[in-house]
Amino acid sequence: MVCGGFICTKNALSALNILYVLVSLLLIGVAAWGKWFDLVSSIRVVAGVIGVGIFLFLVAFVGLCGALKHHQVLLFFYMIILFTVFVMQFSVSCACLSLNKEQQNHLLEVGWNRSEATQRDVEKTLNCCGFNSVPLNGSCAASCFNDVPPECTTCSSTIQQAAGEVLRFVGGIGLFFSFTEILGVWLAYRYRNLKDPRSNPGAFL
Repeated sequence: MVCGGFICTKNALSALNILYVLVSLLLIGVAAWGKWFDLVSSIRVVAGVIGVGIFLFLVAFVGLCGALKHHQVLLFFYMIILFTVFVMQFSVSCACLSLNKEQQNHLLEVGWNRSEATQRDVEKTLNCCGFNSVPLNGSCAASCFNDVPPECTTCSSTIQQAAGEVLRFVGGIGLFFSFTEILGVWLAYRYRNLKDPRSNPGAFL
């Protein structure tokens, strides 16, 4: 059987969805681990990551069932969902790779102001205080704030040093997985139109 036939396409699609299942379980596990050890106190961040993991798991499960059973309806909806995810992820990845310094700083400040829990996590992890200025009359979770006098740097300067590299890394990973998604769409489309050699030759697919 050549690698363009029914069995090879079925195995390739199944392997791709098994990979997605592993990635989804990794996302759920990392989020739960971070919350369990109090590395991330923001419930929104944890819930968001777990939600993405569950969604990816369900999509992969649909694709895997469709591949194993050669189920036309499951494969059709799998193609539609995966193509939609591809468009969204490809757009976000390109945006991450094209942001300039001013746009990065604006997005960081918006994210900073939306969640006090995220602020405390960043201050504690990076040992910095405030975004653009150190709140000398306020509170700060960083250990440097306990010094007399406090000798803390602002979190914006610390974050911006790594923001460009993080965005490039996230954009690159997103682009890589977006191409695996379009590969999954192509495999599902091809697999739907292949005849199962073990089925009745007179059956209609």
